[in-house]
Amino acid sequence: MKRFALVLALVVALAAGFGCAKKQAAEPGYVDSGISPEMQAAIQQITDGRVLFAFDKYTIQPEYQEVLKTKAELMKRYNTIRVRIEGNCDERGTQEYNLALGERRARAAYDYMVALGVSPSQLEMISYGKENPAVQGHDEAAWSQNRRDDFRVIAH
Repeated sequence: MKRFALVLALVVALAAGFGCAKKQAAEPGYVDSGISPEMQAAIQQITDGRVLFAFDKYTIQPEYQEVLKTKAELMKRYNTIRVRIEGNCDERGTQEYNLALGERRARAAYDYMVALGVSPSQLEMISYGKENPAVQGHDEAAWSQNRRDDFRVIAH
């Protein structure tokens, strides 16, 4: 009987924890009926649109400055939105090097968006280095898609 009670308590605790994730990371197709359609569209625009980088670089290229400007405008309009900028690298290089490069890539987007008026309290950064590839493969076509910043809405 004690075993059943323990299992039941664990199931209830897990179920309660899953219910708290309502305001967490917006994934593609994420719908939260508790927010306006306008904010939902803003969240989708923020999570869409990666910033890609050249090999071994972390400067924001001109074509991605517009992407960041759009994200920044939306974040200023909806100032309750918090975003995690996730820096990523391709598979070449050591784990340590790629973690540092991913951090510099995330920092570049962070600094650019703060310069555009986004509150630093709305942003956080993480580097995944080469551990989170968007595309599998061992050629330039795959590598070019893995050298990126992703933007994840973590609260709204």
